Amino acid sequence: MLALIEGGEAVAPEMVGSKRNVEEPDRDPPAGGPRARPGGALVLIGGHEDKEGAREILRDVVARAAGRPIVVATVASDVAGELWVEYERVFRALGAAEVSHLDIAQRGDAGEARWLGMLEGAGCVFFTGGDQLKITSKLGGSRLADAICAVYRRGGTIAGTSAGASVMSETMLVGGAGEESAKVRGAVRMAPGLGLVRDLLVDQHFAQRGRLGRLLGAVAHNPRLLGIGIDEDTAAVIEPDRRLRALGTGAVYVVDARNLSHTNIGEEEGDRVLSLFDVRLHVLSAGDSFDLESGRPACGQPR
Repeated sequence: MLALIEGGEAVAPEMVGSKRNVEEPDRDPPAGGPRARPGGALVLIGGHEDKEGAREILRDVVARAAGRPIVVATVASDVAGELWVEYERVFRALGAAEVSHLDIAQRGDAGEARWLGMLEGAGCVFFTGGDQLKITSKLGGSRLADAICAVYRRGGTIAGTSAGASVMSETMLVGGAGEESAKVRGAVRMAPGLGLVRDLLVDQHFAQRGRLGRLLGAVAHNPRLLGIGIDEDTAAVIEPDRRLRALGTGAVYVVDARNLSHTNIGEEEGDRVLSLFDVRLHVLSAGDSFDLESGRPACGQPR
């Protein structure tokens, strides 16, 4: 059964007004919305990215920040302090001059001036892994979420690993059984995400946790959405021109069901295995790309 989980209500301005001493960000539509194309990039990482060797993905994140501050958001995690220490070390080792820690313990903190001020001039916001529902329940609809979208619109990079990657889409995949074929009434769970990009779903730890079945189950519920599966130590980088490029040691899987001719997802036999006809699967290795507008892949060379 598909479960839709609503995010929390936005904090009323009067509840936090005494804490603001910076200009409140404009409450524009999400950066992936129809009225404005963002100037920045999204770096969606499948988890367990290399932090000790060549560190290709994190090196790319630092390069995209272009000398501007990197803000590490540990909102999804119960071990925020440990993750902050680890990522601060890696980003500084890769040449980042300024790295800040954004750690929202509860939703009411999302309107504090110190967090809004931290995002002014940021070149990158990096979401660590954990639980994507912790991100949306704390940030969804808040001024802080608007400020993150503003970083993206003005040319900054929003990066995220594992749960931090899944949360970026308008509709995010929250859970469901992996390592088996999807069932007609399988427990695929989805919820509203941050809305930085529309028309796709993101799953991570993809090949390592056998998640093709659950991604197929998710896109069967609404074939308008592209399914993006990302292996560990691999990133799907979405550039401002809406081209998605694979980076890292694994693969990026694109499940395109927009021309689906049949599925039994609406049948009552809940234990029956899901049928889907005329689904296209693209597997991208490093350097390959996929045009999100035309739906066409292109081969390339690793950088």
